[in-house]
Amino acid sequence: MNEVAGRRSRSGGGASRRAERTAVSFETARFIERNIPNFEILNEEALQIIEWNAETVLEEIGVNFVENPGALDLWRAAGADVKGDRVHIPRGLARKLCATAPSSFTQHARNPERNVEVGGRNLVLAPVYGPPFVRDAEGGRRYATLHDFQNFVKLGYMSKWLHHSGGTVCEPTDVPVNKRHLDMLLAHMVLSDKPYMGSVTEPSRAADSVAMSKILFGDAFVDQNTVMTSLININSPLTFDGIMMGALEVYAKANQAAIISPFIVGGAMAPVTVAGTLTQVLAEVLAGVAYSQLVRPGAPVIFGAFVTSIDMNSGAPTFGTPEAAHITYGAGQLARRLGLPYRSGGSFCGSKLPDAQAAYETANSLNMALLAGVNFMLHACGWLEGGLVSSYEKFVMDADQLGTLHHLAQGVIMDTNGQAMDAIREVGPGGHYLGCSHTQANFKSAFWRSDLFDYKPFETWAEEGARDTQALAAERVKKQLADYQAPDIDPGMREALEAFVANRKAEMPDAFI
Repeated sequence: MNEVAGRRSRSGGGASRRAERTAVSFETARFIERNIPNFEILNEEALQIIEWNAETVLEEIGVNFVENPGALDLWRAAGADVKGDRVHIPRGLARKLCATAPSSFTQHARNPERNVEVGGRNLVLAPVYGPPFVRDAEGGRRYATLHDFQNFVKLGYMSKWLHHSGGTVCEPTDVPVNKRHLDMLLAHMVLSDKPYMGSVTEPSRAADSVAMSKILFGDAFVDQNTVMTSLININSPLTFDGIMMGALEVYAKANQAAIISPFIVGGAMAPVTVAGTLTQVLAEVLAGVAYSQLVRPGAPVIFGAFVTSIDMNSGAPTFGTPEAAHITYGAGQLARRLGLPYRSGGSFCGSKLPDAQAAYETANSLNMALLAGVNFMLHACGWLEGGLVSSYEKFVMDADQLGTLHHLAQGVIMDTNGQAMDAIREVGPGGHYLGCSHTQANFKSAFWRSDLFDYKPFETWAEEGARDTQALAAERVKKQLADYQAPDIDPGMREALEAFVANRKAEMPDAFI
């Protein structure tokens, strides 16, 4: 496949050169390439049992494809037993169909330097997705607006360790539901040059996402390359609704990527046991990925698993738990055996504030995802209150901590410099390493250091206002937004995108459903 043919130029001529001279300099890290092993919690016997049981679910119990006669026709033609909305998939059929999906793919960004490779031993980090509320230190908790959405896109663009601009980083509730996807996509396209996600809330909105991407990249390039990822949530248990499948069909036909993701709340939408949940996850992913390949063989897809458990006293979802870790590890093994990229994990927490509970739950969730072999991590920063809130302060706190994942993934370097024998010889018994040649040559890069945390002595910390991490994060939010400068974009391309948005909005009355 030619991955560069037909791509439109990003050059803005003189405007581009002027922007380069005046731009605030900041660094964006490349996506993570793991040099550490994946944690594999299931042995071969356990994996085979789960795979057998998942096929039994598909064949005996079946899955529902509701409000989508076309999907039922495709399944019937492929050899499934269709009774009403229920699709019974013969053992082995779904796995056979999944075999045409690529094991990895490149998602292209407007800036080619920001392209990401999804699959293999790579990990791509994307921000929080979907909250209707936002929280900041000054305004507290409130409904999100388009201004908030634009701010989060800017923060994502400025975040060194974040590789992807994401999708619905918050819901701009001040814009009609049937039009807000246009403003969100426009923000991702012009306020950032990182990869982005398309709309899935209605098939026509997915089509708008494809159309806008063709303006940005060119028709031929979009047809031959992946420039968007989309989040296709399964209505667990075992139900594929017409809206989500309609969006999946749009993206698959356009050769754009889809995350096929069961929405698992253990004890509510899946069994309370790890093995039972993994069985349902695999069955749902097999059916969803297989359907994408019925629409277009070779369409890029990601094996998704959003996993949480439930507090049996309150009914609230819980995060960062051992059971969630077990499922996350096990689902990673199942995804690799299918030969598919894997999505799971995130900065999950149930806390209402960016406090110690949020930090503990988030740290557990991020680390389990790294060790599980996740390839695409949505919700990597900014998640608060069980996904109801996008938090400004937690966004920058999490984004800072993503640097630890980059460094952990490097593994232990065993070259001559890493062995440090010269340093050990130079210092000898009873000496110290601060002044030795090896330390002087390596001190800038030897240890990961947070750009946010306070490492100062108590007296200095007290003199500077005795600020906690949330206060430091609030200051960082203000600075990043003040320093933000939009990446250059061809003026004609921007005008074409804005005209498309204006025309589409004019074609339909406002709707808030």
